[in-house]
Amino acid sequence: MQEIKCPNCGEVFVVDESGYAQIVQQVRDQEFERELEQRRKDLSEAKESELKLARMEQKEEYERALSAKDTELLKREQEIEKLKAQISGKETEKKLAVSEAVNEKDKEISEKIAQITELKSRLSNKDSESELKQQSLQKEYETQLRLKDEQIEYYKDFKARQSTKMIGESLEQHCLTQFNSLRMTAFPNAYFEKDNDARSGSKGDFIFREAAEGVEFISIMFEMKNEMDETATKHKNEDFLKELDKDRREKKCEYAVLVSLLEIDNELYNNGIVDVSYKYEKMYVVRPQFFIPIITLLRNAALNSLQYRQELEVAKHQQVDILHFEENMNAFKEGFARNYRLASDKFKTAIDEIDKTITHLQKTKEALLSSENNLRLANNKAEDLSIKKLTKNAPSVKAMFDDLESGDDGEF
Repeated sequence: MQEIKCPNCGEVFVVDESGYAQIVQQVRDQEFERELEQRRKDLSEAKESELKLARMEQKEEYERALSAKDTELLKREQEIEKLKAQISGKETEKKLAVSEAVNEKDKEISEKIAQITELKSRLSNKDSESELKQQSLQKEYETQLRLKDEQIEYYKDFKARQSTKMIGESLEQHCLTQFNSLRMTAFPNAYFEKDNDARSGSKGDFIFREAAEGVEFISIMFEMKNEMDETATKHKNEDFLKELDKDRREKKCEYAVLVSLLEIDNELYNNGIVDVSYKYEKMYVVRPQFFIPIITLLRNAALNSLQYRQELEVAKHQQVDILHFEENMNAFKEGFARNYRLASDKFKTAIDEIDKTITHLQKTKEALLSSENNLRLANNKAEDLSIKKLTKNAPSVKAMFDDLESGDDGEF
């Protein structure tokens, strides 16, 4: 609840927030009307001053011309009087000369009068032109005032009928309606839809994309911003550029455009398309009336580079094919190297085993050769064995063998 004190009677009365808002709105409307009336009055006074100044200049020019002609006529009259004085004593002889001189001077005077008449006529025409110019300026001022009044009334009515949320939505709907009205004629193959992907934590309002022969050549992230005059906190366009740039990068769009009705009195944004790429790459700020033109400009510029984009896409595919070929080649080389390494390890193991076997066989061979030598020695010893050698140190045995040998000799 709000307390209000009457400035006349001093009485204090209480009104609710709705009534207080209505009173504030009435005061604002009255101030606005007074300011508008003052501006009309200032324009009218400025126009009247210009007309007075023009009339004074024309009058002074006329008076100067008239004064010059009067001076010249006075000189002519003085010359005539001088001539008359010179011929006063010789009227009979100089009558014809005087008559001719008078006629000549009369002719000159008539010509001067005609010039003066013409000058007056021209001045009159200038007055008419000035009047026409005045009427034209007045009509132009009245037209401008009428357009301003209509625009003010439109926005007053527009904002009075909508909440803050509805204003933002209506700006989006306005842009969507503008685009849809030209979609089939100007953008038949384009994608223009709401950005509903908020997985990254934020999202823009609309995304525009267009492709030709499978190659996307233009993509734009759009953000629409507006607010009511009564909003306590006034935002600036720069407050939304960083987030818009983040959304553009996350959604892989080439351009970003802020369609804004913020800072409505800032002439920088009222004069046309504002390029803010000095701060954020490929970003623009526009008023709603430049929504379609910015799409057209960026799209036409991208179309000019479509051939190069297609060639670049082909080159990318070729590069991908080359990369795949290299990947396959590297995979083959790695597989071959692995198999070669495994085979080499197996081959080395087999060679080692063969070497071990050869060593073992060599040892067996040496053992066999050693056995053979021992057998040969044994055989030699066996062949060299005799009774004589066996009984060399055994006389009794030798005697027995001798007896056996002698007995055998008897039988034979």
